[in-house]
Amino acid sequence: MTDCVLIHKEDYIVSNSKDSKALDRLVSMFDEGSFTQLDAFAKSADGDVEVVAGFGTVNECPVYAFSQDVTACDGAVSVAHCAKIKKVYDLASKTGCPVVSIFDSNGVKLTEGFEVLSAYGELVKASTSISGVCPQIAVIAGACLGTSALIANMADVVVAVKDADFYISAPSDITAEASYNEGTVDVLVDDFDAAVEAVGDIVSLLPSNNLSSAPIFDFAAPSVLANEGDDALSIIRAVADDESVVELKGGYASSNCKTALATVMGTTVGFVAFEGNALCPACSYKAEAMIKLCDAYSIPVVTLVNADGIINEKENQMLTALTKLTSAYATATCPKISVITGKAVGASYITLAGKGANADLTVAWDCSVASPLSVDSAVAFLYNDRLAKGENREELKKEYIDTIASPFTAAACGAIDDICAPADTRAKVIAALDMLAGKRENTLPRKHSVK
Repeated sequence: MTDCVLIHKEDYIVSNSKDSKALDRLVSMFDEGSFTQLDAFAKSADGDVEVVAGFGTVNECPVYAFSQDVTACDGAVSVAHCAKIKKVYDLASKTGCPVVSIFDSNGVKLTEGFEVLSAYGELVKASTSISGVCPQIAVIAGACLGTSALIANMADVVVAVKDADFYISAPSDITAEASYNEGTVDVLVDDFDAAVEAVGDIVSLLPSNNLSSAPIFDFAAPSVLANEGDDALSIIRAVADDESVVELKGGYASSNCKTALATVMGTTVGFVAFEGNALCPACSYKAEAMIKLCDAYSIPVVTLVNADGIINEKENQMLTALTKLTSAYATATCPKISVITGKAVGASYITLAGKGANADLTVAWDCSVASPLSVDSAVAFLYNDRLAKGENREELKKEYIDTIASPFTAAACGAIDDICAPADTRAKVIAALDMLAGKRENTLPRKHSVK
C-alpha cells in the first residue's frame, strides 16, 4: 500500500500565514488583483515553502513568474522547489508567455543530495528549451549563486539590485554592480521597487513569444533632433519615441557601444550604437547579444555606425569577437537598418553597415566617412608620391575624405542606399522600418550557425 501524506487545512493555513517576502514581491510586480499562485500547497519534505510561483498580468501582459523566498530555510533549493519552478517553464512553453524569475537563495538543500542536483538539471533544460521562444527576465533580488546564477544568466534580460550577490562559484565578493560593469547584468537598479518598474518596461517592449508581434504603444515624437557630433545615446533618443529608451548593459563597454530597446512610431526597435572608437572585443560581444535578442523575437535592429576600424591589441580575441558579431548580423533575419553617423572604416563597415552581408538598407549622414582603410593609412598609401613632394598631409586627408571616403562616392557605387542630414535621421529610419515591415527571409535548414 502506498503511503499517503495527509495535509490538514489548519496546518496549511498556519504554515502559510506567515509573511512571505517572495509572495510580497510577486504581488507588487503583477497588476493589482491579477496574481494567482501555482502549487500553493506544495512543500519540501521538511515543510518549508522556499519558492512562490504563479501567473497574472504585468502592464496587462500575461506573465508566469516565480520568486525564491530567502526567509524560508534561506531559500534553499529543494526537489519540490525545482518542481514548482519547472511547472512555470512548462506552462510558459505551452501558452507562449514570458517568464519572470526572482532569485534570492543561498544555495541548495544539502540534505537532499544528488536528487536536488538532478532536479536542478531539469530546470536548466526547461529554461534553455524556451530560450528564444518566450522572453525570460531574471531579477537578482538578493543572493543568486551557483546553478541559480547559471539559470539567471540564461535569461534574455537580467535585472539586478545593486547590493545583490551574483556569482557562479562561492565564496566570492563579486556583486551585482561588478557584474553590471562586466556585462553579465543588463539593468542595475537601486532597490526592488525599481526592479519592478524595469521589468514592467521590458515586458511591455518584448512580444509574448517568437511567433507574436511586439505590442504597439501610444507615442510622442522626441523633443530633440540628431546633430553631428552627438554621442551614441543622444542619437538613439533623437530617433526613438520620447521617453521610450531602455538601455541594456549600460555599464559594459559603455565608452564604445550603447545598446537599447525603445519604440519608434509606437513599435519596438532594438538599437546598437557606436561611439566613434575602434571596435573592441567587449563592444563586439555587447552588440552580438543585442542582435541575437532582437532576431529571436523579430524585432527590427537599427545600427548607428561610428567605428574607426578595429583595435590592434588582443588580436585573437578580437578576431573571435568580430567573427561572432559579423555572424550574428549576417544570420539575423529581422529587419536590419544601418545609419552611418560618423566613420565606417575597414572591417567595421563590412560588419556593421555592409550591404548584402548585414544591412537590408544603409543610410549615411552627409558628413560621414566611409573608407576601406583608416584615413591616415589611405593617405599614406594613395598619396605617397605627393607626400614625398612635400604636399601638406592634413590637406591630403581632407581631399581623401571629400572624395574617395565621401558617402556620395559610396552611394554612387551602391554601397550606401541613401544620404541624409543628421536632423532627418528619424524620418529616414521611420521610412525604412515601414518598407521592411513585411520582410520575409528564408534560410537553409539547420540547427544554428557554428560561430
